[in-house]
Amino acid sequence: MLDWNEPRSPSLPSPADTTGLGSIDRSGGRVSVDEKAMINCRADVNQLLPLKYKWAWEKYLAACNNHWMPTEVSMQADIALWKSRDGLTEDERRMVKRNLGFFAASESLVANNIVLAIYRHLTNPECRQYLLRQAFEEAVHTHTFQYIVESLGLDEGELFNMYREIPSITDKAAWALRHTQGIENPSFTTGTPEADQAFLRDLIAFYVVFEGMWFYTGFAQILALGRRNKMVGIAEQYQYILRDESIHLNFGIDVINQIRIENPHLWTAAFQEEVRQMLREAAELEAAYGRDTMPRGFLGLNAALCEQYMHFIANRRCAQLGLTFVFPEAENPFPWMSEAMDLKKEKNFFETRVIDYQSGGALAWD
Repeated sequence: MLDWNEPRSPSLPSPADTTGLGSIDRSGGRVSVDEKAMINCRADVNQLLPLKYKWAWEKYLAACNNHWMPTEVSMQADIALWKSRDGLTEDERRMVKRNLGFFAASESLVANNIVLAIYRHLTNPECRQYLLRQAFEEAVHTHTFQYIVESLGLDEGELFNMYREIPSITDKAAWALRHTQGIENPSFTTGTPEADQAFLRDLIAFYVVFEGMWFYTGFAQILALGRRNKMVGIAEQYQYILRDESIHLNFGIDVINQIRIENPHLWTAAFQEEVRQMLREAAELEAAYGRDTMPRGFLGLNAALCEQYMHFIANRRCAQLGLTFVFPEAENPFPWMSEAMDLKKEKNFFETRVIDYQSGGALAWD
């Protein structure tokens, strides 16, 4: 039986040793819960137990239960529809290709941020355990887009280079990368208010904006096709990705809010206004992406409705972060999206639906 109350030696790891790869402190005592922290932690980051943030461990377990692989989903109906001369309109084909082009690189950008930036500076082992699982899921998502592109016989170079060649996609990727390039620098360390706020900006840019805002227009576009029995294989895979992203988003929100609680001096009025401006800019970039991908609209979707949807989601993200809304209160223009996920119930989504989503169980499009 482990005794977590055993007195701890005053000799603690240096705050700078966040890797867990430093010299072993042979005289160090056992880690206590009180010594654990989200950032700038002095406790041994290699010691998972005792858990301090049980919500992080629960999200790790939920993610493990949600395992799936893209190759479990049949693409035969999608292939036939894509090859059919009258299967999809030109506007629908344009949307599908731009959609795939955005997601194909975005999942890699998110994975790079986790591995090269967030993992180094998030000094809590149970959170790191979830990050390892999330990194794997990002790899699965990238695999998904490779599988779709290969199945449909699309031009690989065209799709996977869109993030460099299509301005509406490039602008979003460039915006997010500005917030991660500094903290990916090997010489960057947290521990000052300026550095800690830089880390928070990165978490907000990738968890709240990239995964929590920008992905949602793409989900709505593809799920709209699935509801009409079009591209049902892709739609099924997107719904699995959406469920993964729901946990990613909620994990990120919890991390940000926990850092706020432990470091209230970082959450200044000026920084809060900066975050609100980030969400406003993100919504504007997504509106431009909507106009590019849907110049004329289709299946009840158009750029104006997607912009309204983004305002609705941006306000919801503000509420989750304890911020005032950035836009006038907006209604959800796509209530049918609640069939796939309900933004009001994101925190409890997996607790209520996980039994339907283990090992890639087939989804029905009624």
